[in-house]
Amino acid sequence: MRNKYNVKDYGTYLIFSLIIVIALIYFRPVIGAIALFAYVYIIYYMITGINKKNKEVEEYLEDMGRNFNTVTKQAIFNMPFPIVLVDENKKFVWYNSEFTDLVSEEINIDMHIEDVMTDIDFEDMHKLDSKTPYEFKYKEKYYYIFHRVADVSKNSSTSNRITMLYFIETTKLKKLEQKYISESTVIAKIEVDNYDETMDSTPSANRPLLIADIDSTISNYFKYFDALVRKYDSDMYLVLMNYNSLKMIKEKRFDILDDLRELDKGNTIPITLSIGVSSEGLGFLEGYQEADTCLDLALGRGGDQVVVRVEDNYEFFGGKTKAVEKRNKVKARVLGVALKQLIDSADDVFIMGHQNADMDAIGSAIGLLRAILNRNKDGYIVLNSSNPSIDNLMERMKKEDTYERVVSTDFAKSRMTPRSLLILVDNHKPSFAEAPELIDLTTQIVIIDHHRRSREFVHNAVLTYIEPYASSTSELVTEMLTYMNQELNLTHFEANALMSGIVVDTKNFTFQTGVRTFEAASTLRRAGADMLKVKDLFQDDLDTMQNKAIVIHNANVIFKEFAISKFDKESNNSILIAAQAADELLDINNVNASFVLTRNEDGTHISGRSRGNISVQLILEKLGGGGHLNMAGAKLKTKDLDEAEKMLIAVIEEYLKNEKEVG
Repeated sequence: MRNKYNVKDYGTYLIFSLIIVIALIYFRPVIGAIALFAYVYIIYYMITGINKKNKEVEEYLEDMGRNFNTVTKQAIFNMPFPIVLVDENKKFVWYNSEFTDLVSEEINIDMHIEDVMTDIDFEDMHKLDSKTPYEFKYKEKYYYIFHRVADVSKNSSTSNRITMLYFIETTKLKKLEQKYISESTVIAKIEVDNYDETMDSTPSANRPLLIADIDSTISNYFKYFDALVRKYDSDMYLVLMNYNSLKMIKEKRFDILDDLRELDKGNTIPITLSIGVSSEGLGFLEGYQEADTCLDLALGRGGDQVVVRVEDNYEFFGGKTKAVEKRNKVKARVLGVALKQLIDSADDVFIMGHQNADMDAIGSAIGLLRAILNRNKDGYIVLNSSNPSIDNLMERMKKEDTYERVVSTDFAKSRMTPRSLLILVDNHKPSFAEAPELIDLTTQIVIIDHHRRSREFVHNAVLTYIEPYASSTSELVTEMLTYMNQELNLTHFEANALMSGIVVDTKNFTFQTGVRTFEAASTLRRAGADMLKVKDLFQDDLDTMQNKAIVIHNANVIFKEFAISKFDKESNNSILIAAQAADELLDINNVNASFVLTRNEDGTHISGRSRGNISVQLILEKLGGGGHLNMAGAKLKTKDLDEAEKMLIAVIEEYLKNEKEVG
């Protein structure tokens, strides 16, 4: 409806009529005079008619306004849900009877709404637009709170802005949602770790008993939580359960891992499980695929643990035991042959370790470079700069023909094509790679690593060889080399480089050392590795030795078994000092784990070491790091060592709390 009528709306017609009247007066005066009289009368009639119409419109609008105000007030006063008005200071201005019934207590106009509803957060509410509800729980009921803000400064001098809140109860909807989530299907896949090795370690007469115990323990455990268990292979199980069952199992931190580990039928290798669990609310196919992915992650992290998918992240349980060495070398042989085929079909090959490369990363890269060159392919090691932990090795490499194959990131980027092969060694995390940008330049990617698999991973790799049981990547590469060519054809320098990688990660064959570790070392000895020359690669200068002594002197023991120290001195080999000092702190009586914090250009670096009964990997994963049960590291953004130490102690306390709950 139009609010106002005006003579100007008919201006064109009136002007045209006036021109005709003037023409008639000029040519036919008598007719023109009559026409002029009629013209004036029409204008008068139009003006009076328009004024009358406008008056009727104004009266209509006034009546409608009065009616609208009455209806609005009646609507607000009689709304079937709680409404409250508060001023800028969150003091009550007005509320209806439904709001009084909601709070069930006496309210006066001088009170603030937060006096009644302590959990309401106006800051969070005002971040939402007026059409988006603020979810609120009050007295065991759930509500959507919608808010409207009005500026009343023209009508009041006491406050400029009034906020109206109205509450829509959603308790039934919320409970229905909770019921849907709690009853939604979750799929789990279970694999018995090292099944063949475990059975081989069991007396033949007891093997059927052990198999029966494994089956009954798994079946009874999940049946207790109303889950369905089906065995579909000698070492594989499928579990169907609802989210509520999963929630209860998580509260027990999947103590089935401990139950299985205690089974004893004469087996020298303990029974451990790897379990992958999908997130809730997925279809059967999608849930099965997600559980399979989680199981792969659990196996890649060394087994004896559970990986649960939670939205866009993962939760980990277990992982407290060292990965059991696999005696069977079939996988190494198959992957060695596959890698040989990938090298043969590639335009060229680039090998890349991790940032702040160590002997294992460079040693394994040097070994692979020889295999590539032996197949008449161009191969390169991507290394932008040396560091104190590999300086001795790189100095000796300068005497080798292969030194010219050590290239920068820029060189690699200029040479790489989609048909280039990129091999990641001693690392599987893109962000930790020497040159992360190279990963996006090719689809032909191979990963060879011995660290437990982390959340971050190169998912488009065509070949993945991650074995946490192995002592080092150099051990894995040495095994693969024996299957890639009939003869190793390693130079003495290359054999020493691979041996140095094994030595550094085993601490001179002390930690994480198995039969296959010694077999790899024996292979390298036959290829010309000299332990005296390998030892020369680890010589330190006097300044490094003195700094390690300072770190050890400043160490403190907390929780009776954790040694923590900080190295706050500016040094270009601070990370090397931290790692070596952490190793030596384990020599302190009753110390089962050690951590050394040091500052570098990117923030704070933490080196963690363990005797094996404490998982430094699980501890440092909480800080974004990773590694092995007995050797791990982490990088923090903060450069404040005191702050970093507090963060470390907090995750150690959390680790001990979880261990206590499980125990």
